Amino acid sequence: MNIWFLTGSQGLYGEDTLSQVAEQSQRIAEALPVPVTWKPVLTDAAAIRRVMLEANADDSCAGVIAWMHTFSPAKMWIAGLDALRKPLLHLHTQANVALPWSSIDMDFMNLNQAAHGDREFGHIQTRLGVPRKTVAGHVSDPAVAERILAWTRAATGRAEVRTLKLARFGDNMRDVAVTEGDKVEAQLRFGVSVNTYGVNDLVEAVDAASDADVTALVKEYEELYRVAPELLGERQESLRYAARIELGLRHFLEGGGFKAFTTNFEDLGGLRQLPGLAVQRLMADGYGFGGEGDWKTSVLLRTLKAMAPGGTSFMEDYTYHLTPGEELILGAHMLEVCPSIAAGTPSCEIHPLGIGGREDPVRLVFDAEPGPGVVVGLADLGDRFRLVANEIDVVAPPEPLPSLPVARAVWRPRPDLRTSAESWLTAGAPHHTVLSTVVGTEELADLADMLGVELVVIDAETTTRRLTKELRWNQAYYRLAQGF
Repeated sequence: MNIWFLTGSQGLYGEDTLSQVAEQSQRIAEALPVPVTWKPVLTDAAAIRRVMLEANADDSCAGVIAWMHTFSPAKMWIAGLDALRKPLLHLHTQANVALPWSSIDMDFMNLNQAAHGDREFGHIQTRLGVPRKTVAGHVSDPAVAERILAWTRAATGRAEVRTLKLARFGDNMRDVAVTEGDKVEAQLRFGVSVNTYGVNDLVEAVDAASDADVTALVKEYEELYRVAPELLGERQESLRYAARIELGLRHFLEGGGFKAFTTNFEDLGGLRQLPGLAVQRLMADGYGFGGEGDWKTSVLLRTLKAMAPGGTSFMEDYTYHLTPGEELILGAHMLEVCPSIAAGTPSCEIHPLGIGGREDPVRLVFDAEPGPGVVVGLADLGDRFRLVANEIDVVAPPEPLPSLPVARAVWRPRPDLRTSAESWLTAGAPHHTVLSTVVGTEELADLADMLGVELVVIDAETTTRRLTKELRWNQAYYRLAQGF
């Protein structure tokens, strides 16, 4: 994916000035925190509309950054902005950082007019109701660079979900509400295609894995993880079958062009183990996953992984530590937590699983790396989708967890557990989430704007009363907007 960089000006200035505009525009483009495709300076309505249509048609273009180096009369931009269907960032910057006070003259003033050229551009965007992100400041400012980077990540995630294919192996867990959802509306809103396959379609791929490939993959496990001795001895066949599941899953997903998938412990068909190790390793390679058929969380996980590598996992709030003043959340799942969030080398282990009715599954066990992060969930409210994000701080477990045979994360939610939990429940957010320490609130806000999806943020400033009011305002807004 790449970002296009557009520069606005007008023919009034003449070729000498426009050549300077082009040269300075290229310098700004090179200084951006992400690689961009620089486009020639735009000076008329036909060229502007044409480049916007080209951006729409180019699948490799994730979004457009526009800057008005000089004054660029905004009526020239109406047709182009109206045609644009890719995310837009309006960069309000200028070529120089400091003004050359002692030498500044009218030639300098005529060349460096972004201060009012971008105001003209901002006006027409608002007049047309164009969704965009506006970032002001010089590109050398780290704060400016970070905001541009956040938008670029969101644009990459949006581009990914527009063409995402997801395979569900079986249906969702019976009688569960939150893992249901409108797949047709999801394809219309996000672009993702969600389809279900019989579990035994996967079993065929698992059984077809060659012994030589299984042996090679087991060797890879031994090199990467601390493999429990019994998995290299009397229970080696369990490890080999876990490797066989991974090989079969990869073959099925790669063959169908799928970047996300779900499983369900109530629908395992001929599988001898609930997939654990295989799912964890596929997530580490960037695949989306949702347990119990939760395709919405799987879509969300793949989208965030496309936005930034590493540090993102399928997650579930499992249980609380409610000692006053020390409140924490212990997150985990039956097996499927991504090792991209691991602190240290995971341990490859086998333990009984009192659910699913199959052989003991192999899994990676580890604690999550401490640091600031976010947990985010996607819910289908019937009339719209809602993203809910809670800023958190992942911490080391206060004590060792020698008897907990699954990967886990412990975190302190902001502003505190009581407010966080009450707000999450009030928002109707799901129990399956995505935990990330590499994607933050700003990226999520940009992504929600690009997708036209509601976002509710629970952070250090949240109170339950204010959030309840925000939800009521949102309800009114989205229902009114649907009637326009």
